[in-house]
Amino acid sequence: MYVDEAHFAAERDAVLYAEWYCAGRLDDLGLATPKRMVAVDVAGESLVVTSDEAGALHAAYNVCRHRGAQLCAPGSPARDAGAIRCPYHSWTYALDGSLLKSPHADVPDPAAFALHAVGVEVWAGFVFLHLAPSSARALTEQVAHPAEALANYGIGELVTGRVLRYDVAANYKVLLENYNECYHCGPVHPELSRLVPSFAGGGSDLDWENGIPHREGAWTFTTSGTTTRAPLPGLDEHERTRHKGDLAYPNLMLSASADHVAAFVLHPRAADRTEVVCSLLFAREAVADPAFDPSDAAELWDLVNRQDWAICESVQRGMSSRAYTHGWFAPMEDDSLDIRRWLLPLLERGRG
Repeated sequence: MYVDEAHFAAERDAVLYAEWYCAGRLDDLGLATPKRMVAVDVAGESLVVTSDEAGALHAAYNVCRHRGAQLCAPGSPARDAGAIRCPYHSWTYALDGSLLKSPHADVPDPAAFALHAVGVEVWAGFVFLHLAPSSARALTEQVAHPAEALANYGIGELVTGRVLRYDVAANYKVLLENYNECYHCGPVHPELSRLVPSFAGGGSDLDWENGIPHREGAWTFTTSGTTTRAPLPGLDEHERTRHKGDLAYPNLMLSASADHVAAFVLHPRAADRTEVVCSLLFAREAVADPAFDPSDAAELWDLVNRQDWAICESVQRGMSSRAYTHGWFAPMEDDSLDIRRWLLPLLERGRG
């Protein structure tokens, strides 16, 4: 499940293409204003995502219905667009994917040559895509747990203050399992464990529902444990001094501090490779302040992230050994089993 490319391909089809997939922040993708378009990669499939004249989002495979040329260059930033024009023969589509023009070709049924649509929705400022929209469950069901657990943080109103990017030589599930436990925190994250002393004990009795307290005098995830930024509005008394974490499978991890939220979007690229985009989200008013400087949070997160990715890469290398068959989960790693409880029924559904 972690090292075999054939299994990764099957998992991609049965899971990544069959569940809502987080593509990133609406603002960061460049789609927060009307008449915009951008190419987005979902586990190897290129999609074109647009915002129409009214700002509504549409998404389709990045494939012209004429000869298959890509309509939007992958990897390029979002751009203004009144329509989608194929660079090959100038077939032109409306921003909702319907065919507008096919120069010098009298297509008998233009409606039959609309772009192949995929599902697109927004939750908490994140764009989610679904490659099989006719069979998709409601996005609200998929994000129900983080939506409830982190409701007071107003994530949809936050804006990106800093982006950290990583290319990790490990399977995306290794990263998710690592995120789901703090058994490793003492050995792997000594600095973080000094900020949150309960992390050093293996995390067997952490109360994530009410949040994890910091050391005395500290109240947020920064290098000092404090900051000049105010706590986010709407937080309860626990959330103003504690840390919370949650995730939405298959590829969004959320780590909430009193003054910011670290959002990790995982992009699986191969059985042994995951691109990670870590967006540090702050109150809009804080980012608009000319004196805004997120370095105190970014420095801590970059340290913790690199520690995590290094140990995840070590796990990936070890799992690739012919000596490795399976592991054993300690009681404080029970949450790491969550991904298997979630994943295995989806794989079984894919086989059926």
